[in-house]
Amino acid sequence: MFIYVCRHAWAGERGDPKWPDDSQRALTPEGVDRYKNVVQALAKRGFAPTQIATSPYVRCRQTAEIIAKYVDGEPPIDELQDLEPGSNLEPLLEWTRQHHDANVAWVGHSPDVEQLAAALIGDRVASVRFAKGAIAAIGFEGKVAAGSGELCWLATAKLLGV
Repeated sequence: MFIYVCRHAWAGERGDPKWPDDSQRALTPEGVDRYKNVVQALAKRGFAPTQIATSPYVRCRQTAEIIAKYVDGEPPIDELQDLEPGSNLEPLLEWTRQHHDANVAWVGHSPDVEQLAAALIGDRVASVRFAKGAIAAIGFEGKVAAGSGELCWLATAKLLGV
């Protein structure tokens, strides 16, 4: 099974007075279009989450909706507070285990996605860089637990040419 760790797509600027509540900061129109292209390119290459968990922040929810729309099967989306800034790994792993070997996607924020990916592959101090809109596929054989995953790929829009 895979856990796809996804950093939200391109959003409005942090600190912009238009968004006094950062949790309401939305994706830019260009960010929506670019991320749609990322997801479509990866879906052609096997990116296929069957369940999505997202931070309830608007930009993450919008990112999760793009994933659901452009992969096969329109996977359901759960909003999890554990994906808000300051993410907690163990509750995310528990949520994932409840989906019985499904390929799941977690949509969150930087630097949390970097830290979650590092913890999944076994090194909480590793540096895994996630550009905006990046997606990593972490594979598991057997029990889904911290340190038991294998980084299979990490894709960025630039790498994909979108």
